[in-house]
Amino acid sequence: MDKLPAKMRRLRTSESMRRLVRGVNLSVDNLIYPLFICPGAGIKKPIESMIGCFHFSPDLIADEAKEVFSLGIPAVLLFGLPEKKDAKGSDAYNDSAALQQAIKKIKKAVPELLVITDVCLCAYTDHGHCGIIKDEKIDNDTTCQILAKVALSHANAGADIIAPSDMMDGRVAVIRKALDEKGFTDTVIMSYSAKYASAFYGPFRDAADSAPAFGDRKTYQMDIASSVKQAMREIQLDIDEGADIVMIKPAMAYLDIICRAKQRFDVPIAAYQVSGEYMAINVAAAHDVFDRKETAIESLTAIKRAGADVIITYFAKELAQNKL
Repeated sequence: MDKLPAKMRRLRTSESMRRLVRGVNLSVDNLIYPLFICPGAGIKKPIESMIGCFHFSPDLIADEAKEVFSLGIPAVLLFGLPEKKDAKGSDAYNDSAALQQAIKKIKKAVPELLVITDVCLCAYTDHGHCGIIKDEKIDNDTTCQILAKVALSHANAGADIIAPSDMMDGRVAVIRKALDEKGFTDTVIMSYSAKYASAFYGPFRDAADSAPAFGDRKTYQMDIASSVKQAMREIQLDIDEGADIVMIKPAMAYLDIICRAKQRFDVPIAAYQVSGEYMAINVAAAHDVFDRKETAIESLTAIKRAGADVIITYFAKELAQNKL
């Protein structure tokens, strides 16, 4: 008897059938929603470069946090803007700064919502780099000590997860030690472990006013054409230093890195669908190049299929509301 050909279409005959055998399922449980915190009061200001995103002052962030949590989204990622900038980014570890106030407001209003804080200096320094400048170069070790101060300030305010995004060598170990010594042994570190010097950060840099005043970040962020082996080395180092969750950023252009990380490491893998990836979909959809909802879901599904356990995306609220 001749062998019958496989009939793959049998498993695609209806939506119920497709759901039954679907191997990749997007879940709101795995989403993190980014929010931008600015100084002042009574502020909810649209971010021009990022459709649907806003700057919130601390006094208005609790209502947004309540809505996010009511949608089933388990975590927010906060980015702060300073009252003033200086060479050391000192407002980043000011316990009275807008971000620290926002953490307290959110944890008081919605204790169950996980608050993740971005730990970096770029938005706080007058030169826009992620570290302390010495002799026209980033002073790696001094920067790590400052980042530990930032992390402690955030933890003191109530942050559940600390997310260093600076790409300094050894900063996870310094932060972990500082947190443990002050009793924050349960505070999670989600490290930006493989963060590339990407062109996709443009809208975010406008939102956070964090573009470098000179040069670029290619001496500390990863080269876009670096090998997979280098990315695995970066991730392994962060795990060895105490990272609980590791992140690949951006997501769509680095699906291969997400996939390899998932295959190799036994810690949760996060991926950040960054501002440029988000806005590329929005702008193209606004010009009727493709359908916004279908493209957003397809892009997030690809990130999930590549191996991401956690996805940071500006689409999170809309996905949870089924409004994409």
